[in-house]
Amino acid sequence: MSEYPLHTMPLATAADAMIAGTLTARALADAQLARVAATDAVIEAWAHLDPDHVGAEAARCDAAPREGRGPLHGIGVGVKDIVATADQPTQMGSPVYAGNRPRADAECIARLKRAGGYVFGKAVTTAFAFLDPAKTRNPWNPQHTPGGSSSGPAAAVAAAHVAGAIGTQTNGSVIRPAAFCGVVGFKPTKDVIPFSGVHLFSETLDQLGTFTRSVADAARLASALADAGRIAPSPAVPAKPPRFAYLDGFPWTQEVDCDADDTLDAAATRLRQHGAEVVAVGFPAPWREAHLVHRTIMLFEAASHLSGLQDRERARLSPKLNAALDEGRGIRRADYDAALAQRAAATAFFAEWLAGYDAVIAPPAPGPAPLGFASTGDPSCCTLWSLTGFPALSLPIGCAGNGLPLGMQLATPAGTDDRLLGVAAWCEARLAFKGLV
Repeated sequence: MSEYPLHTMPLATAADAMIAGTLTARALADAQLARVAATDAVIEAWAHLDPDHVGAEAARCDAAPREGRGPLHGIGVGVKDIVATADQPTQMGSPVYAGNRPRADAECIARLKRAGGYVFGKAVTTAFAFLDPAKTRNPWNPQHTPGGSSSGPAAAVAAAHVAGAIGTQTNGSVIRPAAFCGVVGFKPTKDVIPFSGVHLFSETLDQLGTFTRSVADAARLASALADAGRIAPSPAVPAKPPRFAYLDGFPWTQEVDCDADDTLDAAATRLRQHGAEVVAVGFPAPWREAHLVHRTIMLFEAASHLSGLQDRERARLSPKLNAALDEGRGIRRADYDAALAQRAAATAFFAEWLAGYDAVIAPPAPGPAPLGFASTGDPSCCTLWSLTGFPALSLPIGCAGNGLPLGMQLATPAGTDDRLLGVAAWCEARLAFKGLV
């Protein structure tokens, strides 16, 4: 165990040690709580964290019989504060839901507990998982955003408060904050992890995902939360070098900055040096406005779910959210239905487009985390894979000139999560990245 400071121990390593009885959940929890106490005054990753609750959960795990311990035994996981937890508040990042205590856990939380893990605390979300920045700061530099809407989960994992966390993505809310915070963000195929019990913004686009500090840990955590047999608990690393499509940007995204572009190019070069085939591809012309399809679906569905809330609480919702819901209310049903049909066509098209490749490489964001807190950054590099429901993963690969991390986004067609994780593990082994801790 001396290889790692205890609070930085990888999730799978710690779980295996607790399953074997060579590490206690209480020892890990105490180390993580000490880390929180030492660093969170600056980062503010947590919406709710009760050290007594953490200690009690860890003690319960240690008292469990060795036989039958699950794959996440003794692991405390950070949970985005739009995911229902019966034993802790779920406040949606908004004063509208201050003190709200759900009656039951979300299905993903029930699965977390059945796998032997527990909810370490509720991590900060932007209000209703939309665009308005929350209190959390980037652990690499607190003058910069950690991204959003899964701000707290990404920051908590980067700062080694926890080894893993659960977030959600409707547009770019897992992949972008993972890239900004220098961790692995994994968004599985849509609905492989059930969304039941999570605040609903857009039923077509909302997807659960994970934050960890390695691809192996992403597989372990996501496997336990996913439907049985959908994600293997360990990545199957390909025996031969993969073949990649390399897409250096999206037509609806602002130009990728020089640091991000150069770092992604350098990563592609290193992968080629290790035998990978990396083929530059252009974005298919028929889908240059796919982002508008995404926006139509997202805002129409958000308005349908949140119009009652808006009618009651407009004064306590942000101008950005009110404007988005007002726009959604103005979308005609026929335009929404047409967007759903276009989404189905895009899903089929891009699955075929990627058929000759093991994965597509693309930037996860146009650059590193922006300075200040006027926004959570541009999510548009993530829009296509959110629209199609394809699995996507952000892998940290380097740092910009200002010292902030940069990532590489990998994606594969729906249902190929194991392939994505295996290819990502292959890349991770060849693109050495030193995390914050």
